[in-house]
Amino acid sequence: MTFCSCASADVVLKYNINGSSGWVPYYIPYQPENPGILAELVPKILVLAQIENEKHNYPPKRTNQALETGLLDFDLVSPSWFPNEDMGELFVQSDAIIQIKENIITLEENAQKWSDINTIKKQSIGTVRGYLYHDDSLFTRVDFTSERELIKALHKNRIEAAISGDLPALYWSNKLDQKIALAAVHSNGVLVMRLRKEHHLLLPQINAAIAHLKADGTINAIIDKYTKPIVRTQ
Repeated sequence: MTFCSCASADVVLKYNINGSSGWVPYYIPYQPENPGILAELVPKILVLAQIENEKHNYPPKRTNQALETGLLDFDLVSPSWFPNEDMGELFVQSDAIIQIKENIITLEENAQKWSDINTIKKQSIGTVRGYLYHDDSLFTRVDFTSERELIKALHKNRIEAAISGDLPALYWSNKLDQKIALAAVHSNGVLVMRLRKEHHLLLPQINAAIAHLKADGTINAIIDKYTKPIVRTQ
């Protein structure tokens, strides 16, 4: 089944989903057979919607700049990452694709100390360079290159707490064999397609494709493929 519209004629959407060059399990570099949740889902959505596309690989900061200037046409974000969930007048958003959650992460012995999200105020908090945080005016960012480096920094006592998606944090904790705790929830929302406004006529077929992939179980199957191996320990 496809969802065709004259709105997609001669349109090629340029996009980027690689996050911190390793936004596991959403994007996994150098593994074409298992490229990650979003790396599998986005092409399926675009094929179903019959929209031509070009995939690019930019770091997070450059991705945001490219979206502002029109070098890219969309990315995948959560409204919960933005102040007041406002992505700005340049963009429209699709229906929800998947759920996504961020936590304060810390060492197990410090979990209770960081159980209240208000604890981050005026503190130095580990973050990923180029990532969006809806409340980063409240704390001092200490930027690292990836979620993997956040875990390592916690264990080297370079930082006491960081902000990370729960699944990337658990993946790297297991991979590195360095235990962490998921403390206070920092954001809890959904991932959507953030699309430049000039392409708003494509939204009906994009949303129809998302709905179809939810209804036939494709989205849940892909999520299960990547998340079931992750042991959720706190």
